Amino acid sequence: MDVFEFGLTHGTAFTQRSRCNGARWHDWRGIYSAFGIVVAISGDASWLAWLVAGIVAMCAGYSYVKLNTFVDAKGGAPTYIEELVGNSTLAGMTGWTLLFGYVGSMALYAYAFSSFFSELLGRLHFYGIPVANAVSILLIGAFVALNLVGAAETGQAEDVLTFIKVVVIGVFGIWGVYHAFTVQKLTFGLSSMSIRDPILGAAMSFVAFQGWQLLMYDQDKFDNPKTDIKKAIYISIPAATVLYILVALTTVSLLKISVIAVSPEVSLLYAGLQFMGIIGALIIGISALFSTASAVNATLFSSALFSQNLIDRGLLPEKIGGSSDGEIPKRIVVVLGALSAGFAVVGSLKSITSFASLAFIAVFGG
Repeated sequence: MDVFEFGLTHGTAFTQRSRCNGARWHDWRGIYSAFGIVVAISGDASWLAWLVAGIVAMCAGYSYVKLNTFVDAKGGAPTYIEELVGNSTLAGMTGWTLLFGYVGSMALYAYAFSSFFSELLGRLHFYGIPVANAVSILLIGAFVALNLVGAAETGQAEDVLTFIKVVVIGVFGIWGVYHAFTVQKLTFGLSSMSIRDPILGAAMSFVAFQGWQLLMYDQDKFDNPKTDIKKAIYISIPAATVLYILVALTTVSLLKISVIAVSPEVSLLYAGLQFMGIIGALIIGISALFSTASAVNATLFSSALFSQNLIDRGLLPEKIGGSSDGEIPKRIVVVLGALSAGFAVVGSLKSITSFASLAFIAVFGG
């Protein structure tokens, strides 16, 4: 796996049982989930919101990399706080905050998956049952079952899918900016920009920048974790930020903010129709389905490992863990899946995004 692919991808859900020691988690999966709501809040200056969020995420990534050199145990912020500060209460609060954020992330990915699915299918209800709600529950349920039985995608297949999805988003962003420029629609929103809107948008976007820190929970799957994780973080966050900015410029230049606000979760499809046609929009939709589905799986696996780590440190009640038998703790998988499914059905896109982003901005900011 080359450095570019390694940096853009991280897969805690696949490394446990695959032959590859690389990382396969995608920070940029948030482009299919939180993107529309950030644009709806920030308006034409949404590219600035993504830039601000990317800078803060990079600062947090730098801190994680440096702190990781001072501890031997794998883990993230709770481990650093407990071992370096010696405050188990603060470590527990941080761990619970992150865990809530992961539940919100899975709900958001499931929500985005169901939205794209419903849009491509052209059906909102089937026999009176909301298609989106049913799809969200079935998606999370499928990956709960997948993790319980121990099945997983192969590392090679995930590498190929990762490369394809990065190419799709890259083409969308670069081609879209070029098209908007040639038809004289490219806008940066500087004339009507207020400082407040990009900041609020950045605060809502942090759920889209949380994937990199999941690397810390699975360090034993790397040949050289200290060096490899450093490379992954320092490449993936800036690369994801650039992609977000390109896609934001494309979308706000080709679509009215009022249109994005109506259907923020699938705004990329409507923007793609403007210059890629039906086939291009279909490719975007299919890419979104693959990306958000695998994000649910990866986050479920990682958050289960994270939960077990908290239990081992006495920061979560032991009774919710169950027996792991050398694999992921199954009882935790079921609990996290149930919470995420319920949140995806009951919550709105804005409420889910706000909930998850607030959790991550609290930890990253700290």
